[in-house]
Amino acid sequence: MRPMIHRAIASRQRGVVLVVALIFLLLLTILAISASGRSLLQERMVGGLRNAQLAEQAAESAVRGAEWTLWASTSNTAAAPLVCGTGVLAGNCYVYDPGNTALYGASGTVTKFRTSAAWTTTGAAVYKGPAGSVDFTKTGAKLAQNPAYMIEDLGVELPPGVTGSLHESGATGSTGTGYASSSRHIYRITARATGASANTMRVVESTFAAKSN
Repeated sequence: MRPMIHRAIASRQRGVVLVVALIFLLLLTILAISASGRSLLQERMVGGLRNAQLAEQAAESAVRGAEWTLWASTSNTAAAPLVCGTGVLAGNCYVYDPGNTALYGASGTVTKFRTSAAWTTTGAAVYKGPAGSVDFTKTGAKLAQNPAYMIEDLGVELPPGVTGSLHESGATGSTGTGYASSSRHIYRITARATGASANTMRVVESTFAAKSN
């Protein structure tokens, strides 16, 4: 009978080892799944941060491009003033008028471009680099959309607290030569851009003084 007893004990021991091994295997599986989940979360966070930075940089580039267009297009002669709707400001520049509901109403062109949560380029100019030949959706960062910008003429630049005909003046363009070269207008530039994902958007604004007349 003794040999049979030893065999029964050994069989029970081997059964315990199997149970312990399965428990450890389960624990290792749980740890592996947890680590994998954290890695995926971190990867998504990094991807989201990269998209946000790309969108921010693209919008900033569009703003700087619009500022360069304003600056490079001004002159110290009255023959070619900056006028919204003409020349380099055709199709994407608007004279600020809160009473114009088509532009500044709740669903106006300017209001929607500045505040819409959805992507829109209505009434704006698409920015494709200084030479206008770069498609950012296919080169470089491969953005989901090319950046777009809109310009508003906010009127003559006035000293603080001053109204009437008194205004700031001076050489502000690339060919400006003297203090009497121009009166300046303030232009508000709004640019919006996406990252590599269309779900990430940034809107950037700046104000820029340039000769108008």
